[in-house]
Amino acid sequence: MRFDLDYFLSLLFSTRFFEPAAIVIIVAATAMVIGVLIGMVGGIVLNSPVPLLQRLVRLYVTTIRGVPVLVQIVFWYNGLPALTGGAINLSAYAAGIIALGVNEGAYMTEIVRSGIQSVDRGQREASQALSLSYRSMMMKVILPQAFRIAIPPTGNQAVNLIKNTSLLFTIAIPEIFATGTNLFSANFKYFEVIAVVAIWYLLLAIAYGFVQRALEHRFAKGRRGLYDLAAA
Repeated sequence: MRFDLDYFLSLLFSTRFFEPAAIVIIVAATAMVIGVLIGMVGGIVLNSPVPLLQRLVRLYVTTIRGVPVLVQIVFWYNGLPALTGGAINLSAYAAGIIALGVNEGAYMTEIVRSGIQSVDRGQREASQALSLSYRSMMMKVILPQAFRIAIPPTGNQAVNLIKNTSLLFTIAIPEIFATGTNLFSANFKYFEVIAVVAIWYLLLAIAYGFVQRALEHRFAKGRRGLYDLAAA
């Protein structure tokens, strides 16, 4: 079989993947917000002096990171209704977003945890010297610096999340890969369609790269810590 260049180009420059790409962006952005929120809470808990909560968060992180994303997606869409006797029956979009968001939350928990621990210990000592409460120290001193440290690994997770949306074809969400699957199932032009699908995911990853660099540039101008200001 030869590569059908005309079909490849017509598909690449058609509007066929516009809506699926929009679905990927919306689903990934929503799941990322959920993941970041979970990660913030989980990361703070892992750096808190509450052993019981720490154990619960570690159990969550270990479980989610150890179970394949595809299994988690199927659980939320098919397993949860079976487990609850149909009392909870999520739509495909809700199940997909929750599955990806909860999965992302486990990784973001570790990123936030390590970001907090990477902040210079002098910042905590300076906060204590100023009699700041634990909450004030975290919100005003530690977390702003931890977020700046966490941006690069968060960017890697965002790109992985965009790619993981391809797994949503299993629950009939018409994202990029699902659209490609429908096409090559009808015309058997596997390589041409897969090439176009790959290019679309690559374009989304490149586009996010610009957002990533903008965020890094913005946070590079962030506040200096209390210890740094005192030293100056």
